[in-house]
Amino acid sequence: MNALPVLYSFRRCPYAMRARLALAASGQVCELREVVLRNKPQGLLEASPKGTVPVLVLPDGQVLEQSLDIMRWALARHDPVGWLTPSEGTEAAMLALIAECDGPFKQALDRCKYPSRYPEADAIQARAQAVQWLLGLETRLSLRPSPFLFGGHAALADMAIAPFVRQFAGIDATWWGAQPWPRLQAWLAQWQASSLFDSVMHKLPAWADGTEGVLFPPVEGVFAPGGNA
Repeated sequence: MNALPVLYSFRRCPYAMRARLALAASGQVCELREVVLRNKPQGLLEASPKGTVPVLVLPDGQVLEQSLDIMRWALARHDPVGWLTPSEGTEAAMLALIAECDGPFKQALDRCKYPSRYPEADAIQARAQAVQWLLGLETRLSLRPSPFLFGGHAALADMAIAPFVRQFAGIDATWWGAQPWPRLQAWLAQWQASSLFDSVMHKLPAWADGTEGVLFPPVEGVFAPGGNA
């Protein structure tokens, strides 16, 4: 078998999720190695000593350690659904919105998800900051007839941001459903109901050093051995 890129991933991690979404959308086949972050395999640490996911190791030995870099690498090779070319706005504008997600919103999200780790006042302030940013997404979606953030089709910003909004919504699903942001709720629900989302969220056994990963994206929905480790 020809050498394939190797993706170290963790199913529930939103960063790893966005990387898998782009790899699947581009049709870029790789060997997926699902890791347990509390027991990190040596292969992951040798590829990337920081020990976080996702990590993509290319056949030439180059290592991509940032989820957005993996997304852009995959889509630069093949972008059949136009994630890098939104029908409204530019790639630069999408990257700016993603930076807001990865910066202030992610910081607030962490404080909302793990409130016991922070003073109560910090958690309350974080909820308010997160809500304010999410209201901005609701406004953006409400200003256009399209159900997407940058026009008539899903693009890079939608796919990079949705995993983090999903994580926030999951903190308290009842509270989330009661909020006055129907366009944002519909946007998230549509993404979670998509076949693409389903294809990247299969549960897989943990990869161990010296074993094979699985082919990703799966062939006809079936994961198969991905080659020699």
